[in-house]
Order: sequence, then C-alpha cells, then structure tokens
Amino acid sequence: MELRELKYFLAVAKEQSITKAAEELYISQPSLSKQMQNLEAELGQTLFIRGSRKITLTEAGLLLKKRAEEMLALYEKTQAEIASCEKVAGTILIGGGESYTMRIVAKVAKKMQDEYPLVKFTFFSGDASFVTERLDKGLIDFGVLVDVSDLAKYNSLRLPNYDEWGVLMPKDCELAKKDFVTADDLRDKPLLVSMQCLEKGSQIYEWFNGKVSHLEVRAKYNLIYNATLLVREKMGYALALKNLINTTGETLTFKPLYPQVKTYLDIVWKKYAVFSKPAQIFLNMLKSEIEKEFSL
Repeated sequence: MELRELKYFLAVAKEQSITKAAEELYISQPSLSKQMQNLEAELGQTLFIRGSRKITLTEAGLLLKKRAEEMLALYEKTQAEIASCEKVAGTILIGGGESYTMRIVAKVAKKMQDEYPLVKFTFFSGDASFVTERLDKGLIDFGVLVDVSDLAKYNSLRLPNYDEWGVLMPKDCELAKKDFVTADDLRDKPLLVSMQCLEKGSQIYEWFNGKVSHLEVRAKYNLIYNATLLVREKMGYALALKNLINTTGETLTFKPLYPQVKTYLDIVWKKYAVFSKPAQIFLNMLKSEIEKEFSL
C-alpha cells in the first residue's frame, strides 16, 4: 500500500461515491475505480459494498479506514517534525481530559507562542483510553490524564492545583437543599457518569466503597457539556468536576461530595520519546512553570 492509495481510499470512504471522490481528487473516475480494485486485490479483502446510490464500507473497510487515518496522521506529524529541525516551528499535539487544572498547559502554550510564533497547537479532548491510545501510537506528543493510578509506562509530571468531584443537578431538586452529597444520597437516584468514572480503582469507585453494581446509571458521557444538557432535561444527576461548569445565573447547581474527593492531573509522554524541537521546548517551559507554581 502506498500513502497515495490510502488518501484515495479515505476520499472514497468520505464521499461514499467513486465519482464524487474522483472529482475531489482531480483524477478520472475509471482510474480511481481501478486503484480501489487493485487495493482490494492486494489486501485480499472486499473493502466496499457498492450500492446503486452510495458506497459503504465492509468490516475490513472500516478497519482500513481507522488504520489509514492513523498512518496518515503519523506521516504528517513526522513531516512537520522534520521540517522544524532547522527552526522552532510546527504543531504540538496534546490530548487530555477536561479539568480546570489544564489552565497551566494553556498558560504555557500562550507563553510559547509569544516566544515562538511559528509554533501551533492542536488539542484533543477525550477520556484516558482515548488519550493513551493516541499517545501509544505516536499520534500525539503529550497526554493529560485525570484520575489515573498507574502511570508506570509513561514519564509524567503532576500538574499543580486540584479539582473536586461533585454532583451537577437542577436547583429545584431535593438534593439541591443540601450542602454536600453523600454516597447514600445517590443510591436511588438516576445518574449520569463519565466513561471511566465508576471503573474499579477510580476515585469515585472507591468513594462508593466499590458498591456500584446497583447504581441506576441512566447515561454515560464523554464531554461535560453534553451531560449538562441531560441534567437540564432532568434525566439524572451528573457526577462531574467542580470547575468545568459555571452555574452562576443557571437553573443548575453543583454540590460537592462528602467525604471530599480531590482529583489531580498528570501530563504524560512516552518513555524514550524522541521529541521535535517545539515539543522539547514546550516540555522544558512546562516543567519550569510547574516548579514555579509549586514553590509559591
């Protein structure tokens, strides 16, 4: 397989049409069709289901789409890193969970762009599994992980400050009258939880003393904004971090957990990682800023 073939394949997958993809790629339809047939022959798999109106992907096609996107992203990342060898330029890719303590990463990113205006940043939001998968495959430079107990396979730095777990709820519900929320308060309540919130070993799992099997989990969320919409519709109570949602003037309120549950963030990178010049400078600046904050 050549990179050109993978780009052509992704265009067909996106457009769901050989004709439309050929137009986007500025090549002839017969030529593109022949190259896709050659790709299927090379792999020994049918990649497309050719319908009368549109083309869809087979199971093998879906797998190739995922891998092709990863390979092309890694290729583009490598190109950018090589191009930046002679000067401080390029893109730093960071994946992370949502938390107020990410502010120090944002602060250093701004400081770096002030000094090196040719450096750009791309941020990906996602849970720990999303971030570590991309990190392990070399698709991002750094990951920022929330509430991860085992960091042995990575180099890491603990970010200063902490966030606090609590419950996001409508102001007119019964729990809104309380100053804090206990595990017993939530035993019979419909809950909205983040993807890894109740996994064994997590802080919230331990807060419930491991008794999570009988909880009424109505929905799981990846981004807190979506969970906020569900809370507004009174679908359930969302377990969330305190500083992500501003409830001032809102119909919602946030109540902390009792006993208090604090969470910290760690910025991680692959052991023995070979950084681009911008990524190494960013890491050095971040270390300096963290040391400064911890000394205050």
